[in-house]
Amino acid sequence: MPNLDNRIPPPLIAASAALLIGLLSFLPGHFPLPYGLRIALMIVLFAMGILLGIGGVIAFKRAQTTVNPLKPETASTLVVGGVYQYSRNPMYTGLALWLVAWALYLDSVIALAGVAVFVSYMTRFQIKPEERAMQALFGAQFELYKARVRRWL
Repeated sequence: MPNLDNRIPPPLIAASAALLIGLLSFLPGHFPLPYGLRIALMIVLFAMGILLGIGGVIAFKRAQTTVNPLKPETASTLVVGGVYQYSRNPMYTGLALWLVAWALYLDSVIALAGVAVFVSYMTRFQIKPEERAMQALFGAQFELYKARVRRWL
């Protein structure tokens, strides 16, 4: 298998996972929630995903560092403020929340497997390579941050 580290843009991975979720939704298995509660939860998760994603981009822009997930080695600053004090990967967490919201909208419990695929892929091929780049760039500062803040939430 070719090296997939930091090769595919995360929004494309999320779109692929959304397609997988859509396909999985044709299998049996509905959420045991009343319609209104399920839709309300979907809206809340989608909104949280937007806030995390936008918050992550804003924090990067304020720090004047790259937002390009395909070239983490070009980061000029270790961003630890804003939403980054709660998650080391708020933009990816936001995408995962959108995918959970999509599964809720489709009323498919089994479709959550698509979210698990997304999280697993992102951790292995995007986040861990980014962490290696941050370790090389920021050393002990990144180690302290990593010890203090969780990878996802």
